[in-house]
Amino acid sequence: MNSMGPIIAASAAAAAVQRRAEEEERMATYNMDDLQNDWEFKIVHGNQEAFRNHAVLTKLVAEEKQAGWVLLEKFDNSRIRFKRQRAMQAHDEQLISQGLDPYRTQYGTFLAKYTMMIAAMAIAALIFMLGIYLMFAFSRNP
Repeated sequence: MNSMGPIIAASAAAAAVQRRAEEEERMATYNMDDLQNDWEFKIVHGNQEAFRNHAVLTKLVAEEKQAGWVLLEKFDNSRIRFKRQRAMQAHDEQLISQGLDPYRTQYGTFLAKYTMMIAAMAIAALIFMLGIYLMFAFSRNP
């Protein structure tokens, strides 16, 4: 059994996250209005190219508009950049009390889905290792 597999996978995932963050920095350009008029920015990430679906994209934009966010650009089908005036922060507590996170950066079941997938893989690995242990334990006793 290769004990380095999870370490290699984690390292590759961390490198992919770093590459994606660097790419977003290059893609996110700012003009003088952005820099001088007290705007704040965020990128919302969707799972499995969720923003390819026009209805999902429209719903996201409408939800973000409630917090004052304006669609700035669609990087691709999984990343959308928004901006809003910092003055809109005055309404954040009210939005949060209504169940809307004005600073969310994930859209959809992104985290829950992958957490469940990792948990299922960990359980499968434990069952597999238990099976190997039991196989060796019973094969030694005549």
